[in-house]
Amino acid sequence: MRLARSIALDLIGAGIILGTLLSVIRSTILPRGVKSLITGIVFRATRIVFRLRTGRSPSYERRDRVMAMYGPITLLLLLSSWYTLLTAGYTALYLGVGVNRLGQAFRLSGSTIITLGTTTDSRLVPSVLTFTEAGLGLLVLTLLITYLPTLYGVFAQREGAVAQLQVRAGTPPTAWTLLIRYYRIGLTDRLTELWQQWEGWFAALEESHTSFPILVFFRSPQPDQSWITAAGTVLDAASIWASTVEHPNDPDVQLCIRAGFVALRRLADFFNVAHDPDPGADDAVTISRAEYDEACRLLGEAGLPLRADREAAWQSFKGWRVNYDTVLLNLARMVEAPIAPWTSDRSPVSRQHQWTLRRSISLRRPTGSRRLPRRERRT
Repeated sequence: MRLARSIALDLIGAGIILGTLLSVIRSTILPRGVKSLITGIVFRATRIVFRLRTGRSPSYERRDRVMAMYGPITLLLLLSSWYTLLTAGYTALYLGVGVNRLGQAFRLSGSTIITLGTTTDSRLVPSVLTFTEAGLGLLVLTLLITYLPTLYGVFAQREGAVAQLQVRAGTPPTAWTLLIRYYRIGLTDRLTELWQQWEGWFAALEESHTSFPILVFFRSPQPDQSWITAAGTVLDAASIWASTVEHPNDPDVQLCIRAGFVALRRLADFFNVAHDPDPGADDAVTISRAEYDEACRLLGEAGLPLRADREAAWQSFKGWRVNYDTVLLNLARMVEAPIAPWTSDRSPVSRQHQWTLRRSISLRRPTGSRRLPRRERRT
């Protein structure tokens, strides 16, 4: 019976330690988006607490102040969870190799992982375990020290482009403001550079925000800015430029749109956010014809040359927008984005995976828009 108990404790302890190490490796070292059970539990548990903290407040300012702490606190809780699990795992191992009392095993484990050395055991096997635990504790700390600068370096690169977009597209950003400003200052010939820049931005977003998923919830320094509303604005501007504005053939705008919706879909897949992975060109979008016509009116009044066949232009715009419509809106609600036209000012199409959605906020839909029925995901 004693031997069976020792073996069981050793197996439990080894399993906890191995699972924790895999979580650490996936979160800090592995350069790809691989889900971790521990990370997922910490994310969800912390999010529930923050949901309760924000309550049903209709004030975006209050929600923004509260949710601004979600990312940093979740990161600290994740580190604490790793250390707690390693301590628990080694406590089980010490009990399995002959440390008789739970309190003594816990003190030995806690003292070792933070390398205080206030509690020791002179026997060979416990001594070997204390060396490995101390090494793992230092390893986790070292990885965190290198992880944080990388994390904030990626964050700074992301937010640099978001801040630049505010100059070009206004606050809140809109697709038509972006195009009108480029036209008025005579820089429409440089829109190709903008599409190329944001194609690279989308590619970097996909890679970094699946490898470091906590970055999705890191909010912009300015409350009225957000990476997801910036992404939506650029995609809408590119879609209008590709479908509605008369100009020479520009393949870069099409590549930018594709890079954008591919990145958003992969982020949505990582976070289990509902979206149609293969929408049809004739599927409905949440932008109404009246909203599109109003945007065209503003562009026309500013002097941009628009396609004469407005119906064909509308169908072309829908064909681009449908690729990112649902995923954009659902991601915007998941991250509690500030209100921006055509991005976070309307309800999402699908309400699956409700834990990701901002159910407590009732947004007034723009005049002429309509709520669409939920579409079944295609196989």
